[in-house]
Amino acid sequence: MLKKQQLYQQLKQDIQLQYWAPAQVLTQQQLAAHYAVSRIVVRDVQQQLMNEGWLDAHGKAGMQVAGFSAAEAEELCLLRLQLEPLALQLAAPALSFSQLGQAEDLLTQLAAHTALPAYQRGELNWQFHRLLYQSCGKPHLLRLLDLLHQQVARYLGYQEQALAYTDTSAGEHQQLVTLLRSGHTAAACHLLTEHISAASALLVQYLKNTKGA
Repeated sequence: MLKKQQLYQQLKQDIQLQYWAPAQVLTQQQLAAHYAVSRIVVRDVQQQLMNEGWLDAHGKAGMQVAGFSAAEAEELCLLRLQLEPLALQLAAPALSFSQLGQAEDLLTQLAAHTALPAYQRGELNWQFHRLLYQSCGKPHLLRLLDLLHQQVARYLGYQEQALAYTDTSAGEHQQLVTLLRSGHTAAACHLLTEHISAASALLVQYLKNTKGA
């Protein structure tokens, strides 16, 4: 029987693989039977995934798989563009070579584990970015970024699968570390801005073309 954390991870994976399709309505009873868990476990996981934007409420005990929206993707991009370069600018002077080494280790993991589920690769991607921001000295900013990431996570995995963006992203991540290691903070912030903007523009256009969003 799956435990709460296992169900949380499995349901994320199944949603990204579109085993449960966008806009599909599900019930607690249905998921409890499918995953061989109690409805209490389903209820707890349902609430967590609703908070993170993976599911929407539907009726008393029902839920609906969240769709992908060009408008939402665009809004999330605007928020990232305001907050992430600011966090990097503040954090860069305090970044140690040890932290940059840890960031490169995460890039190595991403390169070596291409078969990981999209949501897990998205989590590694966020760990990389979060590591670069954590020395910003602004706990409220970091909390906002953590909350924002919860909403962005679905799109990161979708972006990688739909747009085959892995190699481009990996190259830009490595450039980012190189610039930070050399003390070129302004160039690193500019690259981060371009990194977020370019990927988001591709995703938004793709969603508009395929979803009619």
